[in-house]
Amino acid sequence: MEYNDLNSKIWHPFTQHGLGEPIIKIERAKDEFLYTSDGKVIIDGISSWWVNTHGHSNPQIIEAVSKQVQELQQVIFAGFTHNPAEEVAAKIRGFLPPKLEYIFFSDSGSTSVEVALKMAVGYWYNKGFENKTKIVAFKKSYHGDTFGGMSSGDCSVFSKPYAKMFFDVVHLPYPEKGREDFTIAYYENLLKKEASNIAAIILEPLILGSGGMLIYESFVLDELYRLSKEYDVIFILDEVMTGWGRTGTMFAFEQTNIVPDILCLSKGLTGGHLPLAVTVSSREIYDAFYSKDKAKMFFHSSSYTANPVACAAASANLDICMENSGKNVLDKVKFINNYHTGKKEKFEQNDLVKNPRILGSIFAFDIKTDKEGYLADLAVDLSKYYIENGVLLRPLGNTVYIMPSYCILQSSLDKIYDTIEKSLEDVRLNRNEFKVVN
Repeated sequence: MEYNDLNSKIWHPFTQHGLGEPIIKIERAKDEFLYTSDGKVIIDGISSWWVNTHGHSNPQIIEAVSKQVQELQQVIFAGFTHNPAEEVAAKIRGFLPPKLEYIFFSDSGSTSVEVALKMAVGYWYNKGFENKTKIVAFKKSYHGDTFGGMSSGDCSVFSKPYAKMFFDVVHLPYPEKGREDFTIAYYENLLKKEASNIAAIILEPLILGSGGMLIYESFVLDELYRLSKEYDVIFILDEVMTGWGRTGTMFAFEQTNIVPDILCLSKGLTGGHLPLAVTVSSREIYDAFYSKDKAKMFFHSSSYTANPVACAAASANLDICMENSGKNVLDKVKFINNYHTGKKEKFEQNDLVKNPRILGSIFAFDIKTDKEGYLADLAVDLSKYYIENGVLLRPLGNTVYIMPSYCILQSSLDKIYDTIEKSLEDVRLNRNEFKVVN
């Protein structure tokens, strides 16, 4: 495969250039396929970092973007609006319960989290509770790479160098299976002592993504929400990864009995075609900033807030999601889920594998190694192995996962699984410098 010039001086994200990881030049993409500059084909098994829902170069989205770019490319969003933003806001509200009413635009999942945290703290400030600034989150969670996101996420290799700069966050124990009651009791005891200082709790619902695709039971969210309401704490759900069908319902919280006060959405919002995010709030949150006093406004923006071209992509994507009341999309997710389920038993029987797990379109498992976690030695070698075999997967350390676009063909799933199974054989034989526990 042709790699880009190492002298290009591009500093790539989540890439240790010192390890000589290949940088592959992609010229075009269609559906689940990426086409390299030298004619190779790679199956995108992770939706290009979880953003691509209906496939690359979706014609309906491409047409909407092409039309919009000829009419209005960008306009300041303070004091102005435009049809694509109005359409997106109305369509998003059509998916959500009436409680989630106000749409605030931003650029990425991380910024949608920043907005949510600022909304929560600002809400209490404007209501005269200036001490309610503390945030609660899960250990092992990840909420982005800006400082609010890093503070809320568990301090890990991702964020350790900056830990002294984080604001005050309390991390609850991750509710692993059989220990859910411990997490719930921990939160209740925390609230009894410190509710007067706690502004909000922010959680990834049902599954912690970058923390290792860790799945937990829905009743945990029900109980944490109940306690939050009892002690006046704002409840935020970060559905940046889980939104738009990933977990088998359009939003993960639909598998619970709750509706959050604030909801963060991005990634699949534009079908993976352009960057855009929204933070959706209840009227109660919005009303705390609504005033004749200009000092009480919500002070947040970015230059490209509600970019019209990105909004046009989102509007077209939401039309696809709405087809047949969402059934078309969720049926595709169900097909992928059923395929994963059919493969799971084989992984359960493999003594190199532990905890194979499925949620919606996501399949994940852990490889038993001599070094676990994100820095597991075999991750780089596995990634290279997958690419050389025509599959894009990026293991989270010793956690391998699949999260494909919903349009994926069964033949592509067959190849992904065949490649993973062959990689496990190589791990067993200790080839390709894979470091494993015998």
